[in-house]
Amino acid sequence: MTRYMPSRRHLVSPFLAALAALCLVSMPTQAQSADQDASGPEVRFVTSQGEFLLELRPDVAPETVENFLQYVRDGFYEGTVFHRVIPGFMIQGGGFTPDLARKTTRDPIINEASKNLPNQRGTIAMARTNNPDSATSQFFINVVDNDFLNAGVRGPGYAVFGQVTEGMEVVDAIAGVETGYARGMRDVPVEPVIIEKATVLGNNE
Repeated sequence: MTRYMPSRRHLVSPFLAALAALCLVSMPTQAQSADQDASGPEVRFVTSQGEFLLELRPDVAPETVENFLQYVRDGFYEGTVFHRVIPGFMIQGGGFTPDLARKTTRDPIINEASKNLPNQRGTIAMARTNNPDSATSQFFINVVDNDFLNAGVRGPGYAVFGQVTEGMEVVDAIAGVETGYARGMRDVPVEPVIIEKATVLGNNE
């Protein structure tokens, strides 16, 4: 069973109207965080749809950031896919190969979801099961403000640990690809969206 985000269709029906309205609103090109002056490690992703750049926030989610960076340094994400794509919601990847085989991960980490870093458009957060402390390698990028995923709204929340600073148009393009059902999973891109390379930039390599 794949690690998952709560589905809007199944878990957040009271919010569908609000989320639909959000999809029609012009959104900023990158997420706004509580601390605009924060500066952290940067990671560049090269995908089959293009490139995007992430800035991470160890000041808010130190264990989550270090976990993510270790997967990047290990080359874990290279050759994995965005296996769950829902327009007007998020794109999720970091755990499966193009044939939807699950990759072996390290042990789960604690949930560092914080009200100081909400699930806004362009932020990256950890995917998990119903167990708050079950995140391993899978992550998702919000393509709209998903307030219902924040800490304290419907429980522990989902841990945001960075944001897209360049290439949000690539994230939006991924969110718009055609999807279907495959190997018991829904919202799978018909044409695999592959992470070709993930690199830690600068002095954080």
